Amino acid sequence: MSESVSEAGTAAPAEPDRAFGPAAPAPLDIPRTPTGDAGVDACLERLADAGHLATDGHAEVYEDVLRGLRDALTALDARPEPPAPPAPYPSRP
Repeated sequence: MSESVSEAGTAAPAEPDRAFGPAAPAPLDIPRTPTGDAGVDACLERLADAGHLATDGHAEVYEDVLRGLRDALTALDARPEPPAPPAPYPSRP
């Protein structure tokens, strides 16, 4: 028997041959709350680009965002440089 039979004894309809393709890209529309840090906010806004790309393009966006966030965190850990020494006064004749 090539068709499946239900408990009631009737043959189930055969599944049509359909080729399933990937769904079209769609924005996720997830709200993003500004952090107050322009660099971090720009990285988070970049995540919206993933919604307009096919799945195989997401990795590039995520890696870019991760790199930007990592740079922002590294900048927080950087020690400020000591202030520049004051300029010497011009000598008087």
